Amino acid sequence: FRKIEQIRLTIDERIVSGKGVTPDQVRQIVYEIVYREYLPKDLPAVSLDAYVNLYLEQAEAGKRKTRKGLNFSAGTIKSIRIVRNLVTDFQAKTDRCYDFDDIDYDFRTRFIDYLYNDRHYNVNTAAKCLNTLVTILSSAETEGYHNNRKCLASQFRAKRKDVDTVYLTREELISLVQADISHLSKNHEIARDIFMVGVYTAQRVSDYNSIGAENIIWNDDRSIIINLRQKKTGVWVTIPAREELKQILQKYDYRLPRINDKMINLCIKEVAKVAGIDTPVTIETTSGGVSVLATHPKYELIQTHTARRTAATLMYLAGMDAFNICAVTGHSSIAMLKKYIKADKIERAKAISSDAAFSKW
Repeated sequence: FRKIEQIRLTIDERIVSGKGVTPDQVRQIVYEIVYREYLPKDLPAVSLDAYVNLYLEQAEAGKRKTRKGLNFSAGTIKSIRIVRNLVTDFQAKTDRCYDFDDIDYDFRTRFIDYLYNDRHYNVNTAAKCLNTLVTILSSAETEGYHNNRKCLASQFRAKRKDVDTVYLTREELISLVQADISHLSKNHEIARDIFMVGVYTAQRVSDYNSIGAENIIWNDDRSIIINLRQKKTGVWVTIPAREELKQILQKYDYRLPRINDKMINLCIKEVAKVAGIDTPVTIETTSGGVSVLATHPKYELIQTHTARRTAATLMYLAGMDAFNICAVTGHSSIAMLKKYIKADKIERAKAISSDAAFSKW
């Protein structure tokens, strides 16, 4: 299946680049890929460092495409750049230059320990870095630069851990909106408004922090629909706008002010503190790969992504169909959506009992 995918990508790349392709060229492409391991190697020897740099350069220039034939997103390119820098630093720390054949389980253990102990990454950040590196190694193997199968085994990848995150209840949202923050800065008011747009649209901050007139469709009854393409996934989502969302957009003449994510995170915590959202919450975090329990007032745990999780959870608790929730959030499956639903077991039970279908099964 990898060879079939490589055949498709190779042919697509010729077509996209304008080179075109003839039946004879297709036959040659198929022959070289299908019988790759039996043909003389004419690729120049490329080190791990050199290939990672090449991979990054091609992704940045748009010469390397995703499996869907699209350019890599800015976020993915950033992740590749981080991994490139990590590999360089790791080799300097261990005083060793690794090659493709050196990438084994001992390398995996050492690299993960480096991410935990030297970089102080949590489990999920470390897993993301390792898995990005494995993706790069897989491309190098597909393109014939190495045949090290150990680093491509499923066990080599790292599993991400469900993180303890919070969502806001309907009552807490009301408190947040109604909190008197006249003594705080204008940025606090803007951050609260932008955060609430995130709740009402159930989008990522990269999408809800830049909604403008071009994303708005007006209906005949003067209600509006938000239509946008998610920056991370490229998925188009169409969201009916609640009246509260329309009022916020109207306040800013349908062009939200732009403030960076860090400022929103800082301000929304302070607004939530004023709103009295201070219930003690115990969460599990990781330090050096070790689980640690810590208790915080709830406002300290609120950040931009809380808006999206809040929306998904409240829609679920309201009894909204899971497929319709996915249509709003842009999740590709209910399994992916489930990670965002943070209702506790008691709330889930209440939601299930209120489902008309529950009494009929």
